[in-house]
Amino acid sequence: MSHQFIYEQRPLRVYWEITRACDLACRHCRAEAVPDPDPAELTTAEGRLLLERLAAFGEPLAHVVLTGGDPLKRRDLFELIAAARALGFGVSVAPSATPLLTPDALRRLRAAGIDAISLSVDGATAERHDAIRGIPGTYARTLEAARSARETSLPFQVNTLVCGETIHDLAAVHDQVAAMGAARWSLFFLVTVGRGEVLQPVSAERAEALLRWVAGLSGPPGRGRLVVTTTEAPQLRRVIMERRRDAQGTAAPAASASGGSAHHGAGIRDGNGILFISHTGEICPSGFLEISTGNVRRDDVVEIYRTSTWFRELRDPRAFGGRCGRCEYRWVCGGSRARAFATSGDPLGGDPLCVYEPLVPGAAHCGNV
Repeated sequence: MSHQFIYEQRPLRVYWEITRACDLACRHCRAEAVPDPDPAELTTAEGRLLLERLAAFGEPLAHVVLTGGDPLKRRDLFELIAAARALGFGVSVAPSATPLLTPDALRRLRAAGIDAISLSVDGATAERHDAIRGIPGTYARTLEAARSARETSLPFQVNTLVCGETIHDLAAVHDQVAAMGAARWSLFFLVTVGRGEVLQPVSAERAEALLRWVAGLSGPPGRGRLVVTTTEAPQLRRVIMERRRDAQGTAAPAASASGGSAHHGAGIRDGNGILFISHTGEICPSGFLEISTGNVRRDDVVEIYRTSTWFRELRDPRAFGGRCGRCEYRWVCGGSRARAFATSGDPLGGDPLCVYEPLVPGAAHCGNV
């Protein structure tokens, strides 16, 4: 069964923004978080109903990521985790580095049965990191949270923003993340939404060079090397396929883009394997592509994901514009739909982050296996 067919039926990951409340003031915050909860956010009862509907997608169940804002600002966080685990979901949590992220909170998260947490490191020094996060002390608190997570055997991923303000520091950040004992390092390539509009994206040429560096960092999983992935830069899949082709002296098989450790599964992108639920229940292709296709308070999330016009179009790269639509890597990559929307107003347009020129206009559907 192809990846494409699987993603038509059910998402691989569901990101539920359970609140926008957060005590940080990050310069790139997609959610434009504020300290206090929105009175309109989903209630506990509505959240439990949402989880039950997500289970109706069927097996294999999606992995649920509870994000925000800061999930620790939700008083019912552990009740929601318990409800998700009882339904059979794997659960991860993306807390913020605030005084709420205590060793006791991490022990409770581990005891609740979550698979992992994510932490953020946007600079290799306190000065650089805290300048992005907007609150002094977040760098030190993040390192302390990483130590506590290791002590409680709670796996953690480190997220790092890629933009003009951080790109010079990424090699040092990589070394810091490896020293922290992270299981995974995810590079979040800036999409200029929310507060991120004030930051400077990297050029396509610099992104290409960075992706080639990233592709050389990771070895196969399980060999003690840091797993490196990207968010909103699916071009990494093409870069890895090109490296394999060059190393083998032949064209790498399209399906190989779903293996290895330095990239996600083939084809996963906004709306294709990814589903986002906002704090007020809006159903969107991703947190960076907040085009509402319905609301869980009145609509069936399963039906919306499978049949709504936006989701169906986002899953078919033959409809994409520019180079993305005619690229031979369009089924395994497809470009960032969120960046296309942020830059042109068209989520089906070309991704300006990419420098690759398709070999043959209208090339075969590489990766549609």
